Amino acid sequence: MNALFLYCRPGFENDCAAEIIDKAAQQGVTGYCKAKPQSGYVVFNAHEPASHRLHQQLAISELIFCRQWFVVLGLCKNLPVDDRVTPLLELLQNAPSRSTQVTVDTPDTNEGKQLSPLCRKLTPLLQKQLQSSVQENSGDDYVLHICFLSTHAAYIGYALTNNSEPWPMGVPRLKFPRQAPSRSTLKLEEAFLRLLTVKEREQLLHAGMHAVDLGAAPGGWTWQLVKRNIHVIAVDNGNLHPQLFDSGLVEHVRVDGFTYQPAQPVDWMVCDIIDRPQRVIECAAQWLTSGWCKQSIFNLKLPMKQRYQHTSACLAFLQTQLQAHNINYRLACKQLYHDREEVTVFVRLLS
Repeated sequence: MNALFLYCRPGFENDCAAEIIDKAAQQGVTGYCKAKPQSGYVVFNAHEPASHRLHQQLAISELIFCRQWFVVLGLCKNLPVDDRVTPLLELLQNAPSRSTQVTVDTPDTNEGKQLSPLCRKLTPLLQKQLQSSVQENSGDDYVLHICFLSTHAAYIGYALTNNSEPWPMGVPRLKFPRQAPSRSTLKLEEAFLRLLTVKEREQLLHAGMHAVDLGAAPGGWTWQLVKRNIHVIAVDNGNLHPQLFDSGLVEHVRVDGFTYQPAQPVDWMVCDIIDRPQRVIECAAQWLTSGWCKQSIFNLKLPMKQRYQHTSACLAFLQTQLQAHNINYRLACKQLYHDREEVTVFVRLLS
């Protein structure tokens, strides 16, 4: 097969498909997608033998709606119930490099969750067989992938270790902290984990920094910043969770988040306001081009249709504004696992 398998949030198959077709075309690769609604995955079929090259040239960090991906070696159908390992191993022999790393998972659906026990059972069996057949000097440049669609069918493939996510299904499993005011806190925690590099997390998230949280109530995002000993101006007409004030790091300003202007520049502006994406991106552009903040993380709430196109238009607007002000920047955008009908954007101004 000459294809790529892409995991996505169920319900966003068309957006994931539109994006990979667009990004592939930018790399000179044409193709088409097979996408079943609510399946949690998309298969991109290239018109020429280019799936391996596309996987090498296109960074997963550039894909907004793709959680995880791999180059497809084949689709195993009618796997025998008494021995699934043998036919899977036979197909894995076609990977470009022998590896002992194998991920066995499913799409993120209710049907997929029912296959989790099977995945857990097969993983050590496959690893044992791979370890016995691979030479000691074999590298770990690639990780092998098996994605079960049912008890008897699975896609098989491989991915570059440095161009794929380290988590099964591309989903970091974060535990909700009981002290946090709301579950939205996990969105910001995941954003820090996925959109910032290790070095950026060390440099940009440390005690003594100052941040503004627009639309802060009840305080889920503020809590993440306070946990890192960052001073926060929480802007919202609504009430904050009382425990946030115990830290002594939070100032509550009761005004509209879109009208607030800081008295002096801050390190961070974060925003999870429910409003039109164009209004939020205009607000972020004002903060960044005015020098009111050095970094920002914000969410764009998306419409029901053409979400990739709307997201691309918003990001293009922001980039145009930054370039018009001769500002160097790094931008990353992802639909996080803890996002719903939205995407999360990270922008860092560079000196």
